[in-house]
Amino acid sequence: MNDRDPAKMRAVVAHGAGDLRLEERPVPTPGPGEIAVDIRYGGICGSDLHYWRHGAVGEFRLREPLVLGHEIVGRVREAGPGTQAPPPGTPVAVHPLASCGSCRQCLAGRRNTCLDTGYLGSAARDPHVQGGFADVLVVPAERVLALPDGLDLRLAAVAEPAAVAWHAVRQAGDVRGRRVLVTGAGPIGCLVVAALRAAGAAEITVTDVHEAPLAVAKQVGATSTVRVGAGTDGLDELAADLAIESSGNPAGLRTCVYGVDRGGLVVGLGLLPPGDTPVAANALITRELRLVGSFRFDDELTEVLPALADGRLPVEPVVTSVLPVAHVREGFEIAADPARSCKVLLDFGEPGVA
Repeated sequence: MNDRDPAKMRAVVAHGAGDLRLEERPVPTPGPGEIAVDIRYGGICGSDLHYWRHGAVGEFRLREPLVLGHEIVGRVREAGPGTQAPPPGTPVAVHPLASCGSCRQCLAGRRNTCLDTGYLGSAARDPHVQGGFADVLVVPAERVLALPDGLDLRLAAVAEPAAVAWHAVRQAGDVRGRRVLVTGAGPIGCLVVAALRAAGAAEITVTDVHEAPLAVAKQVGATSTVRVGAGTDGLDELAADLAIESSGNPAGLRTCVYGVDRGGLVVGLGLLPPGDTPVAANALITRELRLVGSFRFDDELTEVLPALADGRLPVEPVVTSVLPVAHVREGFEIAADPARSCKVLLDFGEPGVA
């Protein structure tokens, strides 16, 4: 029987490097234009791991306790006064991005590069934007998306990182019939593979330093995999049409630069370590390569949800562990070991059920 105080909820909070706590906090109430969501699943992202291990993600350092999490799905709990919303109990995904809507980036249709953006579970702003690893989350109504009929909440929990991958493939342009190199077979890399397959790529070669994530990449559509060590292990001769760097490692970016054919395209998706990263600039020039960035996503979530529902994105193998939120520390430790896991979900359970 559930004996928790109904006015309190659980939340996963990072207080500093190595200091991760499951705390009780007051249950929030939605105001006008807001919806409260009972969170069911939250996917542990690389940024969550960085806040836990290092107290920072790149330049963004913790300055106050931060509720983590931005890959979240659940059910509508209640709507604020005068707010139009799906009925209570409706399964939904939550868009984690809040853009200003008025800067030059937003007006150009690039809300993901908004000059004054907020993202759930991020220390980029002060005060921080508290995240969604909590029993209840309140967000503006426009950021709550009802799931397509038949889409399981557990599968929908990968919609946010799948939208990141979908955006990266969109940055690559038309990939139909093309030969693609993907460096890094973590959760995002594997979802990039699934998105490439859905978009019609002919051949997809994936690299990683571990065998386990490469096995997942094969299950979601990779046509060949390469376990790399030092250097590029012969990938210089691959001559792919384009490459997507999803490892966040400078060595992966170098592999992309030399793994594409002359005149090819490299999409940088994985966030590299803070500061300036050495790049083979002469190779970019003499090989006439194009290098473009890919950061988060905008409206791709509305395309990804139907693709998950109808099977165009076969992402079930990406979810390798689901743990109750009471075991949050174990979940983070598993997620931090790429040899043991791909995507790890925290299960907050059904409301009112112990």
